[in-house]
Amino acid sequence: MISAADTGHRPALFIPTAPRYGCPMTSVSELYAARVADGSLSPDPVQQAVLPELERIGTALSAPVKRGLFRRAPEPIPGLYLWGGVGRGKSMLMDLFVDSLDESLSRRVHFHAFMQEIHAAMHAARKAGARDAMEPVATEVISGLRLLALDEMQITDITDAMIVGRLFEKLFDAGVVVVTTSNRAPEDLYKNGLNRQLFLPFIDLIKSRMVVHELTSPTDYRQNRLQGTQVYFTPISPDTRAEIAAVWRDLAGGAAAPLTLNVNKREVTLPAFRNGIARASFYDLCGTALGPADYLAIAEAVRVLVLEDIPRLSRQNFNEAKRFVTLIDALYEARVRLIASAAAQPEMLYVEGEGTFEFERTASRLREMQDRDWGR
Repeated sequence: MISAADTGHRPALFIPTAPRYGCPMTSVSELYAARVADGSLSPDPVQQAVLPELERIGTALSAPVKRGLFRRAPEPIPGLYLWGGVGRGKSMLMDLFVDSLDESLSRRVHFHAFMQEIHAAMHAARKAGARDAMEPVATEVISGLRLLALDEMQITDITDAMIVGRLFEKLFDAGVVVVTTSNRAPEDLYKNGLNRQLFLPFIDLIKSRMVVHELTSPTDYRQNRLQGTQVYFTPISPDTRAEIAAVWRDLAGGAAAPLTLNVNKREVTLPAFRNGIARASFYDLCGTALGPADYLAIAEAVRVLVLEDIPRLSRQNFNEAKRFVTLIDALYEARVRLIASAAAQPEMLYVEGEGTFEFERTASRLREMQDRDWGR
């Protein structure tokens, strides 16, 4: 994959925007109410309890910034760390909030994609001779930006753990407001990670500069959307491809982009990703030399995986079959929802060759993962 550093272009994160100021076009509460009125949302008191926090930030951001030689620095606006279980509506609320703002001064991006851009920019800064690559990168991130909305924050990589603390400190010092969603409470970020004691000051920084709000809704809306929906399509045909594409459109709900994960100094790319939902083919994930660490990283990064075109497996594609077994194990243990298209039913995918006995467990797991209540 060619990075921004290789092409000489800056990552998309740093595309400059013309500043515009003014009040939010429509408040997030009004947008939420409109969605309820048109039937696309069901009113949820737990979600509605978050709206005042988002309104607080939107109102503060809409206030004009005083200019002049003797102006006082504005009081920092506390951000929001919104966490809770999968499918509770965190990403939806963030999207509504960003839609309510002047888009020229805010950016909404998935956390993994954001960190990918930061790594690419730091690599470019080092090649350009920067002694401290973070300085020019942070300067460009901050330029023209007042709100950074990061979806699905999770820290699994030691490099990310070391970078994110310094970057957030610079963002806060520059007055950039951060709103983020996560499936974990701040104190559980990078839990049991290597040299985690070096990461603890970042957790303290989050708690001091952001309001931490747990979304405790008992309803898993993402799971509800899959209730009664077919999740395993066979055989592979134009009809089943069309059906799985329709499921993807319904779940992803918008334009997707590739997601690249850094695993042990290597890159693992999911071709399409949006709001915790990924889409890839069998050969994307099992036809290349990926291993257990790669599949664990994928299982950590996604909540739903749409995996297409699983072929019949045999001694002719034994390496791909072994990788597929490892992938399913990782998804199963992490309770990732799997939507798949395959050449045959699970029990008939691997019927001859070395490893057929071991594959019986994989077939059983594929069956279990089709259950309507499967998922975390």
